[in-house]
Amino acid sequence: MAIHEHIFGDDRPFPQCHASTLVRMASGKILAAWFGGTHEKHNDVAIWMAERTDGRWSPVRQAARVEDLPHWNPVLFADAKNRVHLFFKMGPTPQTWETWTMTSADEGTTWTEPKRMDPAGDLPRGPVKNKPIILSDGAWLAGSSTEIKEQWDVFVDRSEDEGRSWQVSDLIPLDHAGFPGKGVIQPTLWESAPGRVHMLMRSSCGWICRSDSDDGGRAWRPIYKTDLPNNNSGIDVAKLSDGSLALVYNPVGKDWGARTPLSVSLSFDNGKTWPRRIDLETEPGEYSYPAVIPAPEGMAITYTWKRQRIAFWMGSLDEIPKQ
Repeated sequence: MAIHEHIFGDDRPFPQCHASTLVRMASGKILAAWFGGTHEKHNDVAIWMAERTDGRWSPVRQAARVEDLPHWNPVLFADAKNRVHLFFKMGPTPQTWETWTMTSADEGTTWTEPKRMDPAGDLPRGPVKNKPIILSDGAWLAGSSTEIKEQWDVFVDRSEDEGRSWQVSDLIPLDHAGFPGKGVIQPTLWESAPGRVHMLMRSSCGWICRSDSDDGGRAWRPIYKTDLPNNNSGIDVAKLSDGSLALVYNPVGKDWGARTPLSVSLSFDNGKTWPRRIDLETEPGEYSYPAVIPAPEGMAITYTWKRQRIAFWMGSLDEIPKQ
């Protein structure tokens, strides 16, 4: 039986919250983080966190607040040594974002002081919304994007020294002249075989877009549309223990379309087809910005619930029926 619950109730210490992330530690503990404050873009927005152990969520606690500037899009990531990393953005707008990071060696109990990770340059480095992945060769790959007013583009950061330094890819080719709207942002990644890496992207064209790499994410093929609807809102994908893919998204094929329903679809052929789907939310409201990770039960998911709470779902593939 799937678990479907809220991490906290109406006694939250912030009026609004959004953009959650989660990670499962070796002990089985699940950490979740999100941003919260008066409203998105407000200077009081900070990064918040809670943990789930023995089937219960801890009280909410503030995890990071560097300056009196809006904080955005936390990303949790566990490396091969069971250290957990927290990345987040800070700045008034996506055009001015800085990336900050913290690390915990005790499964999120204590953390290093936040530090800025951006090297010199104009791109906001590191993961922009979705979790990095560890490739078969041990490299870390993080999907990122740039949002100037006229145009959105995607790139990846690759680290071969456990995050101490990063090599940025070129912007992934996109024919903006023939593409509706601003473009693509917020990629989510998986590796299907050694060196073969793939990404799905949020877009302004009404469809989820995709690109593929044959060299570990150093170079990418031109971006193309899939047949998965997209409302220009966040998505996430995870490769599960059996090799299948779980995609969480709003299947609404309209630029800036409704953020309901929120659904999970499964693919068993590396993302060519998605024959099984379940809707996690169908009532009117905003259900958005999901994060998904593998779990022994199958998968675990967090998402925004009406900007008032963060919801959690955990279940097996058997919970998701054929369409």
